[in-house]
Amino acid sequence: MTSRDKYHHGDLRRAVLTAALDVIRTDGPAALSLRDLARRAGVSHAAPAHHFKDRTGLLTAIATEGHDLLTAALSAAADLRDAGVRYVRFAVDHPAHFQVMFQPDLLRPDDPELLAAKARSYEQLRAGVATLPAGRTTDPELTGIAAWSVAHGFATLLLTHNLDRPLGDRTPEDAFRALADAMFKGPE
Repeated sequence: MTSRDKYHHGDLRRAVLTAALDVIRTDGPAALSLRDLARRAGVSHAAPAHHFKDRTGLLTAIATEGHDLLTAALSAAADLRDAGVRYVRFAVDHPAHFQVMFQPDLLRPDDPELLAAKARSYEQLRAGVATLPAGRTTDPELTGIAAWSVAHGFATLLLTHNLDRPLGDRTPEDAFRALADAMFKGPE
């Protein structure tokens, strides 16, 4: 590879993001190094900085992408329970994004793209609460926090393999549906 080739990559941004997601999935966000990611992408050690500036910029880009993927996953939810199921499925399908998205100490909290992406995903979470029948909640904000807490906690326990034995042969989606029904079932 010539020095010119090292600086002209087809889609360096995507290549670095993909390599970073692989590292996070296997070793966690603490294992990220821009120098290592540049080596994996076959470019100079300085090349990733052109897209992300630094490690925090890279993690912020991953979190932004994660919130956009979560928004897409939640946008087709039929109701609050389905939104929770889709949240869990998102975490299973995108574990590296999920690890980074909710760790503000890793991110640039004032990044406009991140703030916009977070607002979009949060709005989709709130939309699920709006599907509840009238009278099912006196405080939609707290109901949304409760539902999010249940889905996020379940997804976190699932990804850290704390639910392997309790779930047995049940899929995460089926287990979460049963959990949501037991917790949020209204009066008969």
